[in-house]
Amino acid sequence: MFYRPEDGHGLPHNPFNAIVTPRPIGWISTRGSDGHDNLAPYSFFNAVAYFPPQVMFSSTSAKPDRGDTKDSVSQIRDTGVFCVNIVEYAMKDVMNQTSGAWDREVDEFELAGIEKAECDAINCARVAAAPANLECKLTQIVQLPGEANFAVFGEVTGVHMRDDCIVDGIFDVLRYNPLSRMGYRDYTVVREKFSLNRPGE
Repeated sequence: MFYRPEDGHGLPHNPFNAIVTPRPIGWISTRGSDGHDNLAPYSFFNAVAYFPPQVMFSSTSAKPDRGDTKDSVSQIRDTGVFCVNIVEYAMKDVMNQTSGAWDREVDEFELAGIEKAECDAINCARVAAAPANLECKLTQIVQLPGEANFAVFGEVTGVHMRDDCIVDGIFDVLRYNPLSRMGYRDYTVVREKFSLNRPGE
């Protein structure tokens, strides 16, 4: 099968997200200039550089009460900071609860019963029990083709790692089992790993 996206795929559901899988989930927490906290998951998320460490996520829709975007991007525009909270399998249900198109006044931490902690390097809340948190300072927001597509880039200015996830000096993902997004309404979880040496190593 071949199709041009501009012509449509002819399938019951868009296969694009099912092709690019699995995708890590960036559970993005932000605090508005008014002090209001927000928490929402994004599956267009990844690390993009080592030195300095940098991450990105993309927001691809808008809410009527935020104009051209959603709460996360709107608050990051205001404050210039955000936190990436890593999602473990055990948090799948509360993460999903925060994915709704809630009104801007809703604090998703409170909505889903998620314990907050304050970030250390930035003025923002983080998910206290997350396996890891990446405190980020905004570097740029890039408007992508499409009505509400924004890619947000940030430099990591602080890193939290849960103590039980560090084994023999290594951050061990099998201690918490990362949740990943697939296509449609599907998710997957990391329960095994293996290593490969690069040529010449």
